[in-house]
Amino acid sequence: MTLWPAGPLNRALLTAAVAIVLGTGGYVGYDYWFAEDCAPGVAKHGPKHECVGVTDGSFVFAPSLKQVTERIKAENDSVAGKSPATVALMIPMISDAPAERREYVEQVQGAYLAQYRANHQANNKQPPIRLVLANPGRGYKEWRTVADQLAQAASDKKQNLRAVAGINISITETEEAVRYLTKEKGIPVVAGPMTADDIKNTEADEYRYPGLARVAPGNTDQADALASYGADIKPEETLVVEDVREGDNYLTSLRQTFQKLAKGAPNAPETFRSPPDFNDEGNLANDFHQMVPDICTSAAKTVYFAGRPVQLRQFLVELGDRTCNKPYTVISGSHASTLTVDEKFADQWDALTKGAGITVRYAALAHPGAWGDDSTAATGGSKAALKELTDLAQKLGTKEPDSMGSVDLSDGRVIITYDAVTTAVAGIRNNAVGDVKMPSLSDVTAGWLRLHGNNRVEGASGWICLDKYGNPYNKTVSIVHLNPVKKTADFDGIAWPAGRAPDANCSIPN
Repeated sequence: MTLWPAGPLNRALLTAAVAIVLGTGGYVGYDYWFAEDCAPGVAKHGPKHECVGVTDGSFVFAPSLKQVTERIKAENDSVAGKSPATVALMIPMISDAPAERREYVEQVQGAYLAQYRANHQANNKQPPIRLVLANPGRGYKEWRTVADQLAQAASDKKQNLRAVAGINISITETEEAVRYLTKEKGIPVVAGPMTADDIKNTEADEYRYPGLARVAPGNTDQADALASYGADIKPEETLVVEDVREGDNYLTSLRQTFQKLAKGAPNAPETFRSPPDFNDEGNLANDFHQMVPDICTSAAKTVYFAGRPVQLRQFLVELGDRTCNKPYTVISGSHASTLTVDEKFADQWDALTKGAGITVRYAALAHPGAWGDDSTAATGGSKAALKELTDLAQKLGTKEPDSMGSVDLSDGRVIITYDAVTTAVAGIRNNAVGDVKMPSLSDVTAGWLRLHGNNRVEGASGWICLDKYGNPYNKTVSIVHLNPVKKTADFDGIAWPAGRAPDANCSIPN
């Protein structure tokens, strides 16, 4: 039985009725009752009715992604009918935060650059690579919907999904998604910017995420590299400021890591709790304002900040207004790179120059200075690999008639996502040999075991030598600091989790 007659007029009447019931929420009511699929494979989900799902570039998730999405669609069209293998980039692609929107664009650009290189600058190696964009929604809230779509694509011989790349934040939802994809569905995953120490395979739990490979150094590796770089830091002159919000793997591992580095500090950590959405400021500026006098009266010269970038920005502004004339070094995790694209920080860089000054240092995911022309490191990375990416970014970002938009490598997100997709491609193609035209999912998973020594991936971020658990061994860590004059991150140097560079064969000790 039809509850409401069809037709535009009656739909309008029902919309009006819903508006009367919901008041100013009338348009939300219309979206709830009449929402249709955004595009094939993409539908509205969640309280904000955002478009969630998987697309080959036919659908654009956000206006800022239009240029690069169109280039992906064109590249996918060019390999149609040539039996391509599919790689999915799984990251949220919609956000209210301008800084996050820019980061998503950079990551999609990095994935496209890797696809283009695989199809045009790899001596016609097979199979060709098809790239799809998988949006799991804000905070990965709709990860299960998208993961099931990807599982279906993996079993579809027309699509041949062979790896999922991306996974850009370390939270409970991404941990669940990685476990489901790898353990339940047998789909290989290559995490890009993910750095939490507890979302990986270990000797104690070797098959927790079977098929997971990571290309970025984890938080402990970053801290070990920072410690070797800043060997003159005395624990008795340190203080930890930490976010104790639950459900955030990045925060958990960063807290644990910094507490180890500050062991012996005379003061207990200063704590705060950020809102459930770490992009919300809440009233934490008040908390930080109250912390600063105690920091001033402590013996601390170095502050380890275990928090997300919005809260780091708030802390730095309050610390900049301190009344004590003491210099401080603030050390944080790789997510601090967001400050360089945070519009709200654009007018607050002077917080770093007030009084005796604040030096903000962190371990970046990657930096073009690490393997640039001035690099003198003999092992651990490749100038040629970085130059290839740099040249591609310039060509496809500015010189092509239908460019993907300007590309900025400085905060490392383009580089690390490019390396994640490049690693996925290596895992696929290394197993497409002899009569095997399309490797199985298990073949690709087994392929991670070969990506070390002379079979390492020559990443633009540095050598990617995977141990038997799928983790990067002694991966290059780029140490950077925020430059308040140029309003960017300046490269300081490279450091190593093991305290030394790898040997020429990238050997992994037993």
